[in-house]
Amino acid sequence: MRVLVVEDDLRLASALQRGFEDAGIAASHVADGTLAVAAATGTAFEVIVLDVMLPGHLDGFAVAKRLREEGMASPILMLTGRDAVADRVKGLEAGADDYLLKPFAFEELLARVRALARRHLPQRTAVLEAGEIRLDTARRTVSVGAQPIRLTAREFAVLEYFLLNPGRVLSREQILEHAWPDRSAELVESNAVEVYVARLRRKLLAAGGADPVVTVRGAGYRVDA
Repeated sequence: MRVLVVEDDLRLASALQRGFEDAGIAASHVADGTLAVAAATGTAFEVIVLDVMLPGHLDGFAVAKRLREEGMASPILMLTGRDAVADRVKGLEAGADDYLLKPFAFEELLARVRALARRHLPQRTAVLEAGEIRLDTARRTVSVGAQPIRLTAREFAVLEYFLLNPGRVLSREQILEHAWPDRSAELVESNAVEVYVARLRRKLLAAGGADPVVTVRGAGYRVDA
């Protein structure tokens, strides 16, 4: 999963990024409305976490409205310190899907983000499956049949992205964008995707499952449901 955090409080933004990445969620950050519109329209994000109070001429309400006018369908979760009903109504009418008041517990924010990300799935469940593979996004567990397997956070992110897009061919660049939010020069020029796909295959096969990853020559990878 890939999340955009739009927050001008750099300390809070940094804490949110760390929290998301510890949970295996790729998180990018921008600090104002203009950058938010550019980022959200230029990259596919499963969820946008949007602060209402932003510097410049575009506050959170204006950003949400602009994104909806441009046809951007990603769910928007608004963060605000305002407790007035009128403000919450204004945010929802501007295009927000959910609202969370500051201060908040990160665990609640994480649960809401995951729930929003599941809205486009045929079955809105925290569990993703392909054959005998079962990935629980809430508990952060993976199993093949009754056999649990241990994945690193990056391996989990890659497998989760595959299972969120069953039957779809995913390019190396798409996988990098979703599993490595802030790519270093090392990763840009490496065979990181190939390495992690190979690791996933080994671990799934070792647990007694079939290899679910189909290599589509010249295009990328696909996992069938």
